[in-house]
Amino acid sequence: MSAQATAAAASRVAELRVETTPLGDVRELIPYLDAHTPLVWIRNGEGLAGIGTALRLEFSGANRMQDAALAWQELVASATVDDPIATPGTGLVAFGTFAFSDTSEQTSVLIVPEVIIGRRGGRSWITRIRPSEEPVPAQAAPQPTPLGAEYRLSILPGSLTPDGYRAAVTDAVARIREHDLNKVVVARDLVGHLPVESDLRRALVRLALGYPDCWTFAVDGLVGSSPETLVRVHHGTVSARVLAGTTARGTDASADRDAAIALATSHKDQDEHAFAVQSVLDALRPHSPNLATSELPFTLKLPNLWHLATDVAGTLNDGSTSLDLIDALHPTAAVAGAPTADAVDLIDELEPFDRGRYAGPVGWVGADGDGEWAIALRCAQVSPNGNLTAYAGCGIVADSDPDRELAETTMKFRPIVEAFG
Repeated sequence: MSAQATAAAASRVAELRVETTPLGDVRELIPYLDAHTPLVWIRNGEGLAGIGTALRLEFSGANRMQDAALAWQELVASATVDDPIATPGTGLVAFGTFAFSDTSEQTSVLIVPEVIIGRRGGRSWITRIRPSEEPVPAQAAPQPTPLGAEYRLSILPGSLTPDGYRAAVTDAVARIREHDLNKVVVARDLVGHLPVESDLRRALVRLALGYPDCWTFAVDGLVGSSPETLVRVHHGTVSARVLAGTTARGTDASADRDAAIALATSHKDQDEHAFAVQSVLDALRPHSPNLATSELPFTLKLPNLWHLATDVAGTLNDGSTSLDLIDALHPTAAVAGAPTADAVDLIDELEPFDRGRYAGPVGWVGADGDGEWAIALRCAQVSPNGNLTAYAGCGIVADSDPDRELAETTMKFRPIVEAFG
């Protein structure tokens, strides 16, 4: 869809009226969600829960994020917003998820819910969104509902088997050594099928409790818990957290400390991390020339693994919105490689599947363009018929070992396997 067509569609469909009011303290957001089409963005118990759909906009192709930014601008301009709380996540908000590839068959979407329940800094609120011509409904606040029955499913290798993945890594290493390519991220897939009427909120509860410091999300069937902040925009400031370089947690305190030290001193992981950081800096500097970064990468501890991490922060000087910046950033070297165009071409050759929204931006945008976006990692796409596809990948460099990279993907699959399995 072209930007012009998308903007016109938004204007025809909706002139929205948005009202945000305070709400008594809401400690748990997930029970408010629809069991089969949850819409949520939370970390450490705070975030946004969406209920229903007031407006859905779809995008595809190379300009999908630019089209979304223009459509959002048009929609915001025509909306009437009453937001006395004025905190990140109040007022008009859309949840979004974008495909990784320009040629993906998976649509990218912005979804404006009918109702949003939010919590941040100990304050809770409710936002109601409806077409402006509709009368104000006499509605009580939505109520939480009990989770559905327990379920388990088998998650099996998909179109790229373990042996196939080892072969792909071997091929990638050879291509890196033979050509002017520094790094390529190669992913593999797992598949399963959810029982009829499964309550997706159960998986979200497991993810949110098991990985509280990650962004737990559900948008249009994409469910996951990502540790990597692609970009956060708030009142003219921009920040990101870059992750690249991974190792397993140790089995005891001493082994865990040794694992973190080994990761921090690994030349292979440091090189992989440097490519990822540089790609983020190159993308953000035109919008924020005064960027600051962590002096050295630090080790970030998650329940199942260690990551090398670098924080980036700066002040925007050109009025860019979070949608503008996800377009500028995607895909980073953390999920594609370096140089980016060459790495993406090699991904297309080595991966026998469409990544869909895996490794694309997922998050939310507000009426002022501010928002929070993660890279869609540790995630699975659940289709309406219950088919589930999960993805995990590794950054391959010249001295990567196929067995080690396969083991790393197994670690990265753990959040989804445990949430659904």
